[in-house]
Amino acid sequence: MRDCASELKRMVEHQLRRRGIADPRVLEVMEKVPRHRFLPDPEDIAAYDDHPLPIGSNQTISQPYMVALMTESLRLKGDERVLEIGTGSGYQTAILAELSREVYSVERLPKLAESARAVLQALGYHGVEVVAGDGTLGYPEAAPYDRIIVTAAAPKIAQPWIDQLAEQGRLVVPLGERWGQQLTVVTKRDGDLDQESICGCVFVPLLGEHGWTGE
Repeated sequence: MRDCASELKRMVEHQLRRRGIADPRVLEVMEKVPRHRFLPDPEDIAAYDDHPLPIGSNQTISQPYMVALMTESLRLKGDERVLEIGTGSGYQTAILAELSREVYSVERLPKLAESARAVLQALGYHGVEVVAGDGTLGYPEAAPYDRIIVTAAAPKIAQPWIDQLAEQGRLVVPLGERWGQQLTVVTKRDGDLDQESICGCVFVPLLGEHGWTGE
């Protein structure tokens, strides 16, 4: 049986705190949520290593540092309605659920949506709704959103996300080419979009009507 508490502490200290993640709420939650539970093999010895890991269907669970950086960039206070584009394993979803009021997460692949939903329910996350669909269309049923996070590489900021983002809302998205992007924070002010690039990154491509085409 793995020593989850020790692995979590080591991950937070070496991968997050020492690399500049400073939000105490983000650090606390990253030390709480068991990343290994979201992997196909919960006993995978690499569960807390500093890199993405495969979760099947050509998808990955993001590097812990990137999860923390994207979460910190959202500037969550605890009362937000959040839209996540790309549920994947459900790990980022759990982090968001710990830090906000409610989370809606859209996953293109029904199999991943189902498995993520099962893990989240098993861990007791009830303020989360995972739906299967085209994430580039957002999820208008619960809009507007105070925060939107996109966990796959987007070629552009999809118009549905802009439409569904509340005034003064923040959107965090890997934006750019298919094989290399800039993690970008977008703030909606008076209908205009202010953009700030945070760092370079590489995510799996976002597929859909307003994303990339083909696997």
